[in-house]
Amino acid sequence: KNSDVYYNLSTSLETVSGYASYYADDFDGKQTANGEIFNMYELTAAHKEYPFNTLIRVTNLDNNKTTIVRINDRGPFIEGRIIDLSLGAAKQLDMLEAGVQEVKLEIIEWGE
Repeated sequence: KNSDVYYNLSTSLETVSGYASYYADDFDGKQTANGEIFNMYELTAAHKEYPFNTLIRVTNLDNNKTTIVRINDRGPFIEGRIIDLSLGAAKQLDMLEAGVQEVKLEIIEWGE
């Protein structure tokens, strides 16, 4: 039953919905919580508790655009937000104008 294998690969380990924001210029070139240097054009994100290097498919619930980000920072520290995306990820989701956007997060692979 090969179809089961493909099915398992396409399922997410956890799915949550909530509000995403993004961060850019003020943090570009500064150190992230895991020690990397933040590049606002890369597809990364900050989450309060997901392990670093966790891969997440983020879907903009307004337009269904998706992108995959890697957790390399901690945040957001604003109540009601579940993830803080890099500028590059926010661009792919077409949420630059909105600034804060309702999204769905699907864990593809847990980090270390």
